[in-house]
Amino acid sequence: MNDHLALKHLPFISRRDMLTNTAAGFGMVGLAGVCAAEQESPAKSPSAAGPSAAGVGNPLTPKPSHFIARAKHVIFLFMNGGPSHVDTFDPKPELKKQAGQPGPGGKFMPSPFVFNRYGESGIEVSELYPNVGGCIDDICVVRSMYTSTPNHEPGLFMMNSGSQQPIRPSLGSWLSYGLGTENQNLPGFVVLCPGKPVVGPALWSNSFLPGVFQGTHVNNSSMDPTRVIGHLKNSSIGSPSQRRLLDLMQGMNQKHFEQRPQDLQLEARIQSLEIAYRMQSEAQEAFDISRESETTRTQYGRGEFADGCLIARRLVERGVRMVQLYYGSGQPWDAHGDIMDHRRDALKSDQPIAALIRDLKSRGLFDETLIVWGGEFGRTPTAQGDKGRNHHATGFSMWLAGGGIRGGITYGATDDLGVKAVENRMSVHDLHATILHLMGIDHERLTFRYSGRDFRLTDVHGNVAHEIIA
Repeated sequence: MNDHLALKHLPFISRRDMLTNTAAGFGMVGLAGVCAAEQESPAKSPSAAGPSAAGVGNPLTPKPSHFIARAKHVIFLFMNGGPSHVDTFDPKPELKKQAGQPGPGGKFMPSPFVFNRYGESGIEVSELYPNVGGCIDDICVVRSMYTSTPNHEPGLFMMNSGSQQPIRPSLGSWLSYGLGTENQNLPGFVVLCPGKPVVGPALWSNSFLPGVFQGTHVNNSSMDPTRVIGHLKNSSIGSPSQRRLLDLMQGMNQKHFEQRPQDLQLEARIQSLEIAYRMQSEAQEAFDISRESETTRTQYGRGEFADGCLIARRLVERGVRMVQLYYGSGQPWDAHGDIMDHRRDALKSDQPIAALIRDLKSRGLFDETLIVWGGEFGRTPTAQGDKGRNHHATGFSMWLAGGGIRGGITYGATDDLGVKAVENRMSVHDLHATILHLMGIDHERLTFRYSGRDFRLTDVHGNVAHEIIA
């Protein structure tokens, strides 16, 4: 008998029903606690963005934005560990005059790197980033970032989810929730990281948002396209059999969902199964960088980060909403012992970043792709030990390019010694509000009801930096 016809004649008994009606219902007591922690209904539909209150249909279907978007995609180049602003994009000649003088947490130490002016804008960039300097007229350098803590774990959580604790959805999850994604055969949010940065998967968590919006982690240390996403392809049965099996499972799931139309977690699981099946063909092609020309491969260079930049371009080209590329596993930019380690890390990232900018421009994707560069915080303008720099939260640099950003400008400033942001100060919440704005989302209207209140990425904070928008 046909599986679908057989399904119609079978009484549907869910696990919840079984637990409720057996063993005096004691099994349901434990399940209820688990489900209560998972299940919350969304806030009222955030106007033009976000899934409907009923959660009906594919939650990853593209959704209209609140207003005209400047960008369609985000590539976040995450320099985990915390790059030093006074050694990269924020020159401080006063540090030479104050060298050796006492400062906060140590003695002031000038940068050992030379700064040069680049482009028509004449913005000064460290010798560490000559190729990025060559693209400076397309970049807005924000020199007035600050965050709430100089410790890695809470700093990473803040930069990724707007909270110091691992209890909130990540930026990529919010974007997927609010806007869906253009390619239904790939995840809306992809995280490229060869290992993990300190706290790992919690940084791309969906938290209380439906599970379908969680970031898909890809270990880009090995780019074999048949193995890049583990357990994606079933080696035991062929594609037609997998399709038949999935259809049977989805039919059962759908019948279950019809009895519980408000169960967004169930809907998320249904969609995740379907996406996983569809990814078997398209994901392997998207991650196969051997399909690129030798000229393109040479432009990006070789190595994990170079491959990651190239994959990021391939993914946004195929409609992925957000790609987050971590520079490496652990905290490679954490230059406590010797700031000269920055030369190693810049050497591996400078050429690929510049190639990414130029490649996006050549393909007509730059204006619709927002690129963000930075870490969880910066580093002190004072020395730690003889040659290192400690964590620094009161003033550091990040930069943005493409996707509606005014290029060839600097925004904000730290004081003469680079200790703290003093002009046009930009918090992490301000950065998130600006990113959402460029994507066509009002950060105050993109909400999700959980635990009795409406949550948003920027909590009760956040101001859009309109001055950096073209």
